[in-house]
Amino acid sequence: MATVMSKGTFFILLLACVGIYIVGSFMIPLMDIDASQYASISREMLARNSFLQVFDLGKDYLDKPPMLFWLSALSMKIFGIHDWAYRIPSLLFLGVALYSTFNFTKLFYQVQTARLATIILASCQAFFLIAHDVRTDTMLVGWVMLSIYLLAKWGEGAAHKKGSNRIFFLAIVAIAGGMMTKGPIALVVPVLAIAPHWICQKKWTLFFKPIYLIGIVLLGLLLLPMSWGLYQQYDLHPGKLINDRPIQSGLEFYYWTQSFGRYTGQNFYKEMGYFTFLLENMFWSFLPWIFVFLWALFSKLFSIFREGVFKPTAERISFFGFVLTYLVLSRSQAQLPHYIFVVFPLAAILTASHWEKYILNNKVLSKWVKGFYAFHLFILSILIIALVLIATIPFGFIGWIGLAIILIIFILLIQQLLSKQTLGQKWLYSSVIVMIGVNAIMNLHFYPNLLKYQWGNQLAVVINGQSLKKDKMILYKIPNSNALHFYGAYVFPNQKDSLKLKEGDWVITDFVNDSSLKVQFPKSIQHFKSNRFHVTMLSLPFLNPATREKELTPYEVLELKK
Repeated sequence: MATVMSKGTFFILLLACVGIYIVGSFMIPLMDIDASQYASISREMLARNSFLQVFDLGKDYLDKPPMLFWLSALSMKIFGIHDWAYRIPSLLFLGVALYSTFNFTKLFYQVQTARLATIILASCQAFFLIAHDVRTDTMLVGWVMLSIYLLAKWGEGAAHKKGSNRIFFLAIVAIAGGMMTKGPIALVVPVLAIAPHWICQKKWTLFFKPIYLIGIVLLGLLLLPMSWGLYQQYDLHPGKLINDRPIQSGLEFYYWTQSFGRYTGQNFYKEMGYFTFLLENMFWSFLPWIFVFLWALFSKLFSIFREGVFKPTAERISFFGFVLTYLVLSRSQAQLPHYIFVVFPLAAILTASHWEKYILNNKVLSKWVKGFYAFHLFILSILIIALVLIATIPFGFIGWIGLAIILIIFILLIQQLLSKQTLGQKWLYSSVIVMIGVNAIMNLHFYPNLLKYQWGNQLAVVINGQSLKKDKMILYKIPNSNALHFYGAYVFPNQKDSLKLKEGDWVITDFVNDSSLKVQFPKSIQHFKSNRFHVTMLSLPFLNPATREKELTPYEVLELKK
C-alpha cells in the first residue's frame, strides 16, 4: 500500500496548522458579539468569585452552560486577564478533537487514514476560525469527538477486554463535559453516531448493559454543580426576566427549552431555520475539502445500500453521526453556521477514508477523478487570488514578513505541482499549504487591522493607557461592545434616557448625539473621538479604502458640563 504521508510530514503539517491557531490567539483581539461576551462573562465570574451563578454585565445570564466560563476564568486566574488566556482552554480542546479524530480513525482504518483525517480537520477553515473566535463550539467539538472515540473503543472491546468499563466511564465524563459546555447536544450526537453502527453490526447486547444505569448516575453527579447553580439562581427565584420572558426554571431551560425548544417553538431565538442553511455554510467553513467530502458522503450512502444494512465492511459511525446530526440540527427553528462544526471530525474521517479508497490506492485514476482534481486546483487558485488581494488592498501592503509568507507559499506550491508525487499527494499537500498561507495572512494582517474598527477594544486601550475615569463612564445610545467591558476590565453601565444623565458623567456615544447632549450640557468636553464599524458585517465599500470613510460611524467620549 502506498504511503501518502510519512510520520514526519504529518507532524510538520499539523504543527504548522496549530502554529497558525496560536498566532491568531495572540494577534487578534476578541470579536463582538459572542467571543467577547463569553470572555467578559468569564472575567466577571472571576471578579465576583461566583462560579455556580453566572452573570453578564451584572445581570442574570441564561444562555450557555458554564463550562467555557469556568475553564476560561481559571485560565485568567493563572495567567491574568488577557484574550489569549481566555482562549487557552478552548485551544486545548481543539487539540483533544484532533487527538480523538486520529485515534478513532486508527481504530477502524490504517494509520495513514488517521493522519489524513487529522490533517483534513486541522486545515479546514472552521478550525482556523474557531481557534481565535472562541465560542462554546470550540470546546464542544473536543468533548463530543472524545466521547464518540471512547464509546466506539468500548463497543469494539466491551465483550472481551478487561478495563473496558473504565473507557465507558471516561466517555460519560466527556459527555458530561460537553453537556456543561453546550447542553444536551453533547449527548445526542454520540448516541446518533454510535447506536446505528451497533444496529448495523447486530450488537444487540450492547443496548442492554447494566453499566448504563451506573453511567446515568455518574452523569447526574457530574452535572450536579451546574444543576445546583441553576436551581439556586432561577428555580428558587422564579419569574426572572431573560430576553423579556419570565423564567420559571433554569433547569428546564437548559435541559429542555434551550435545545429541544428549538423544535417546539419554546425557544426565544428563531433564525435561519431552513434545511440547507448549514450545508450552504459548509461551502466556506469546510474549505478546501467540501467537494471531496460531498463525494465521500454520497459514496458512503451508496456503499451502505450495496452492502446491505446489516453487512458493514467498514465503520458507519462517521456517516450516521454526521447525517443524523445534520438532520436534527436542520430541523431547528434557529440555526447559525457554527452549529454543524460539532461533527466536522466525522466529516474529516469520511473524507479521509474515501480519499484512501478512491484516490490513494487506485493505481489508474479515472478521467473523472483527474477532472475533479483540476476543479480543485481551480478552487485553490481562487483562494490564492484572495490571499494576494487580502494582503495588499483592504489595509494596505502587508509588509516584508507577509511578502515572505506569500513567496514561501508560492514556492511550496510550485514544488508540489512539479514533483513526482502521486496525484493524491499533490492534491492533499497543495490544499493544506494554501489554507495555511491564507490563514497566516488573515491572522497576521487582516483580522488585526479589521479589529481596529471595533470600537470596544480600541477605546479600552485608550482608557487604560490614559487612565481615564472608568467609574464615571456611561454608554449612551451606542451599540454595546462586550470587548469594551473585557479589555477595560470593568462593567460600564448603559443609559438610554438623557434626562438621567448628570454633570460630571463621561458619556460614550455616537457623534450624531453630540448636538442634543450639548444643548443639555453646553460646556461639555470631548476627550476622545474615533470611528467604528460592525466588523462581522463586512461589505465591499468598507473593504475598499477609497469608500471606507462613508461606512464608518464616528463616536466620542464626552465629559458632560453645564
